[in-house]
Amino acid sequence: MFRGARRGTAWAVLLSLTASLLAACGSGSDAGGDLTTEKVTLRFTWWGADDRHKRTQQVIDMFQRKHPNITIKGEFKEWNGYWDSLATTMAANDAPDIMQMDELYIASYAERGALLDLNEAKKHLDTANFDQKALATGAIAGKQYGLPVGLGMYSIMVNLDLLEKYGIPVPDDTKWSWDDLRKVGEQVSKAGGGQVFGVQSPGINDAAGLSIRARQQGKAMFDADAKVVLPQEIARDYWQYILDLSKSGVAPPPSVSVEKASAGLNQSATATGTAAFGLWWNTQLTALTAASGAKLKLLRLPGETQGAAPGAYYKPSMFWSVSARSKYPAEAAAFVSFLANDDEAAKVLLTERGVPANQKIREAIAGQLKDTDKAAKEYLDSVPVSDPPRITPNGASTLDTILKRHTEDVLFGRTTPDAAAAAFIREVQSEVDAAK
Repeated sequence: MFRGARRGTAWAVLLSLTASLLAACGSGSDAGGDLTTEKVTLRFTWWGADDRHKRTQQVIDMFQRKHPNITIKGEFKEWNGYWDSLATTMAANDAPDIMQMDELYIASYAERGALLDLNEAKKHLDTANFDQKALATGAIAGKQYGLPVGLGMYSIMVNLDLLEKYGIPVPDDTKWSWDDLRKVGEQVSKAGGGQVFGVQSPGINDAAGLSIRARQQGKAMFDADAKVVLPQEIARDYWQYILDLSKSGVAPPPSVSVEKASAGLNQSATATGTAAFGLWWNTQLTALTAASGAKLKLLRLPGETQGAAPGAYYKPSMFWSVSARSKYPAEAAAFVSFLANDDEAAKVLLTERGVPANQKIREAIAGQLKDTDKAAKEYLDSVPVSDPPRITPNGASTLDTILKRHTEDVLFGRTTPDAAAAAFIREVQSEVDAAK
């Protein structure tokens, strides 16, 4: 549900069309006005696979039965083509009314005036059952540009079958540290005899792990003004930890780690049963359980009780956003409210787009969930979180790609952790500055 690898093409398209995108913005009518009784058509776009398309169309049909004067025209694409298409239609003043939006791109669109502030549509959009920390994931400078659809949290996924096989107790995740993870990983690797490793190498798929380490020390990746404020020593220590895991044999050799990460979830060390512990989003439990055939369990992140603050935070799987240029923003907001709040719609959508951000809806569908989805929900409901990090700034959508490259350079000895940290900070800041 959460993307580890991102494409830069859509970002390039968006940058090249900035001027026309700005010119195209401006709401067509009053988002807080009454719903029209006239016949209207709204365009709704999303990315996803066949199951998502079928479920979404079912919900569209349900909404249209309740609002016979409103037609919802669905437009869906696969991930790679979605962003090029969205940027092009935005620039051509032909944007869909409602769109599925991603955390890496929401600032890029919002700061160009392309998205409606959903606060303007409160009359039609009910957010009463959303935690304020969840709503904050789609807010910039007090304006709500996205309503979170599903939520996830970073976790440690442990293979209970492997621990039982080697006679190793499950760590107490209410008080363990990153050093404790390394130590239990050493036990697994020693017992695994080179076939099974303790820890799947972190830092290859996304920047969440680095962000967590900074947050646990009371720091952040970006400040409110989109400046990179990550201390170099935190990034250095993060890469030194990853390097030490690899050199000591707690994690697989670099070539194996990179190959598995590039091959996707089903070929990961967790999915193939070749590592006992791995950093994953809690919502990936169902897919990893199916791929591995093993009994997996979600553990809280190490270091949460030793740090200055909880590093854990809500990560939106995606958002519902409304075009600032929509001629029918009130009706668009009413449809978003239906997607987010209707019990019957929720029973169709379930967790296909993640564990619902709406707390009431989470409880309403609990009885229909698989055991692994229930576990993901319970993790979300029980683990303490702090305020979410600043939304990825305009220009920083390549953050994961930059981090992955520096991680590989460290693992293969092409650079040092300290040099990687300095270069990473400079490069990310340069990308943000170039987008201004």
